[in-house]
Parts: sequence; C-alpha cells; structure tokens
Amino acid sequence: MLLGIVLLFVGVVLICNGIWLVGQARAAEFETAPSERARADVTGTAPVAGAQVSVRDHPSFIEAREVAIINIFTGFVGLLASVTLAIYGNTKGDLASVRASGFIMLFAFTYLWVAYNNYVDAGGRAFGWYCLFVAVTAIPAGIYTLRDADGNTASTWLGLNWFAWSVLWFLFFLLLALDRPIGRVTGMLAILEGIVTAWVLGFLVLEGVVNF
Repeated sequence: MLLGIVLLFVGVVLICNGIWLVGQARAAEFETAPSERARADVTGTAPVAGAQVSVRDHPSFIEAREVAIINIFTGFVGLLASVTLAIYGNTKGDLASVRASGFIMLFAFTYLWVAYNNYVDAGGRAFGWYCLFVAVTAIPAGIYTLRDADGNTASTWLGLNWFAWSVLWFLFFLLLALDRPIGRVTGMLAILEGIVTAWVLGFLVLEGVVNF
C-alpha cells in the first residue's frame, strides 16, 4: 500500500513536470522564431493581429517556482516511504523492502533536485548526468522485478514501468546534459508515463484492485 501512495504522487509530478516542459519548449520556440508570431494569428495559437502576443497566456506555461512545490512534496513523500521501508527491512531482515527503499529514494532525490534547480534557476547539467545514472540503473531493476514477479499483475506492471522510466530519464539526460532540443517530446512522454506507469497503477493499488 505504501508503494501505491508513492506511485500516485509520482504520476501527478510527472504530469505536472511534463506540462511544464511542453510549455517551456513552446515558449523557447516562440521566442527564437519571430516569424511564428505572424502565423500564430492564422493558426489560432495567439491573439489576432493588433493584440499583444504573450506565450505566458497559454495554459501549458507554468512558472518554474510554481511547479517546484509538487516536486518538493512528492520528493518528501518518496523520502518518507523510503526511510520507512529501510527501517522495516533492516529490522526484519527483509531484503525486498530494503531494495524498494533504495529504488524509491533514487526517484525521490530526482524530484527534490528538480525543485532545487527551479528555485535557484540552475542550468541542470549536473542533474542531467544524474538522470543518466537513473536510466542505466532502471534497466537491471526492471529485469530483476520481472524475474521475481511470478505472475503477479502489479509486479509485472512495475517491471515494465522500469524500462519506460529508463527511456524517459535518458531523454532527461539528452535534454539537460547534452542540450538536445527535445523538450516538447520529453514533456509529452512524461505526461503519458505519469498516467500509465504511475497514476493508474498507484490508484489501482490503493483501491485494492491489484496488489504486490
């Protein structure tokens, strides 16, 4: 059940961060391509001629410091769950709980770092390299999770999620560390994975429809 809570909020934070990335990418494209402003009147993505065009008026544009709050909250939810599992696992000699603690903390630190970067307006290159570490670690995590799933629906779903998260975090690496212009694609994938890999699974776990 504890993992269900974590997954629920991971879904929320991925969706919010995805919308933020799409909005930031849209703003960057708009600012670097003045000719798009003229075409915007035709496509309907901006006010008609004579009105002031502001990309900040678009629903997908979210201020960095505003999205930071959900990253902080989700990071601390994950951190609390991780510490709880670590204490329980060490007390009971339960390696599975300790392993879950380590994996949850891997992502909890991700959201806390994003929040920090939002507040101090950091470039994010160091965080991008951390995302590469997460992406690589997620591959064997998925393999081992599927190996131990033993037909359990939630565990199989989680095992497949690890591979999806590996792809997403690798895109974060390309976007932040290597400065590839893939903000819009990365944001859209974050939204999709937030729904499919975390929000839906977390909700079903909390409702008792599936269990680990």
